[in-house]
Amino acid sequence: MELAGRHIVVTGGASGIGRACALRFAEEDAKVTVSDLDGEGAERTAGEIQGHAIQADVGTEADILRLIEQAEAEHGPIDAFFSNAGITGPPGGPPDLLDADWDLLWRVNVMSHIWAARALVPKMLERGEGYLLSTASAAGLLSQLGAIGYATTKHAAVAVAEWLDITYRDRGLRVSCLCPQFVNTPMVTEGLDVDKLQKIATIIEPEQVADDVVAAMIEERFLILPHPEVGKYMRNRGEDHARWLAGMRQLQAMLGGLERSPQ
Repeated sequence: MELAGRHIVVTGGASGIGRACALRFAEEDAKVTVSDLDGEGAERTAGEIQGHAIQADVGTEADILRLIEQAEAEHGPIDAFFSNAGITGPPGGPPDLLDADWDLLWRVNVMSHIWAARALVPKMLERGEGYLLSTASAAGLLSQLGAIGYATTKHAAVAVAEWLDITYRDRGLRVSCLCPQFVNTPMVTEGLDVDKLQKIATIIEPEQVADDVVAAMIEERFLILPHPEVGKYMRNRGEDHARWLAGMRQLQAMLGGLERSPQ
């Protein structure tokens, strides 16, 4: 999909990957609607690109429907919806997460994609084209040490995107799933042990991710891996799963997990 003149909605656009992608879409002459729970942050991003800002909580279907309605009223039909907003949730395993933690993780990291697709797929099918882009994580392809909630919901986010691609690509819809490892955003730097992190992964800038997202959309490519090494890890996992699990246990023992600080 060529992005010039297209109407693109970005959730989680106040900072990090969402902000970088909104700015990058504008460079491609797209019309951008920026949304975030942080309404003032969304306004700041939109103000830089002459876009339109809408405050919304993607953890509620009503807010997603309102976002879509208001975005269409401002810029017309949505050509591409970038379901980028997400949360990490609490660290730990099954004994550590309350039902309320699971509920919030599930709504923000999974159901937000479902609700957007529920509203937009019929309209896109009627037009014969449209683009659904979502941010999952390398954790959705591999796992996340020390955080069962994040690992589980990001796996589900990948599954949603795969199903949409399998079901609708031949009917004109395009689907991409963004699966980065660690990016220099508040989600990473304001809680994870960065010194530990740098022993096992490269921390890249949001602007690099945005360049990869634009390239993938132009190519209409499903999987977006700003960290190419994730593809190698996926192959290792598929070729010898037991060995991969053993390697992950060794890595966990070496690092002592990557739990968030209690801030």
